[in-house]
Amino acid sequence: MSAFDPITHRLRHGCQTMAFPAGAPPVLPDRHGGSLRVEGAKCAEGCAACVPVCPTQAITRAVGNPVALDLGKCIFCAACVEACPTKAITQTGKFPMAVRRREDLLLGKSGEEELRLAIALDEKLKKLFGRSLRLRQVSAGGCNACEADVNVLGTIGWDLSRFGIQFVASPRHADGLLITGTVSRNMELALKKTYAAVPSPKIVIAVGACAIAGGPFIGNPQILNSASSIVPVDLFIPGCPPHPLTILDGLLRLLGRLE
Repeated sequence: MSAFDPITHRLRHGCQTMAFPAGAPPVLPDRHGGSLRVEGAKCAEGCAACVPVCPTQAITRAVGNPVALDLGKCIFCAACVEACPTKAITQTGKFPMAVRRREDLLLGKSGEEELRLAIALDEKLKKLFGRSLRLRQVSAGGCNACEADVNVLGTIGWDLSRFGIQFVASPRHADGLLITGTVSRNMELALKKTYAAVPSPKIVIAVGACAIAGGPFIGNPQILNSASSIVPVDLFIPGCPPHPLTILDGLLRLLGRLE
């Protein structure tokens, strides 16, 4: 092996980092249906076939009203899509799903058929964090699925650092927290202390159904059902787990890099 072999190898393979957000938007794999859409007008009168099949009680239908879907609770199993006889709930194949307010994850209830995607931070915070954002990741009782997809963003194919976003080891070096997991009671104090250790001003991002609403474990007495029950959350990224594209899209929207 010569001293020039590594350079030759690099040149042969070229740049392996995806172009996103430049160019045509990436396409999700077939097995990942993306965000869901709710068309209440298609709901058959008296039909509630989708309600009992949802494992996280994300779907409700009051008498006389169309179906309502909480994407914060949704684990995207698509059981409701298969059960709905009129296709009132469908998969869109779209990866952007991050929102700024918890109520923006509710579809159908107030006539919203698709998500109102996240808007950027205010100008003061955008000026502070827009070009350099350091996050402390906290797994508050997760299964490691969301954590794994967050870690993917640091690989060569994604290269999160090119956007000035990095994960740090200490909350004292961070601009905010990225929280995954159900927020178990054993992690309550640790999360509070970690949040307190981050210098102000700071931001909090809840990633995954567990951190947003408890996920498959919702209602269990050993969990607190959401990060927002402990700390104020600035960005909600749904999924179980969210696709890395969904996480990256949410981060860039928060920083004003996407419209």
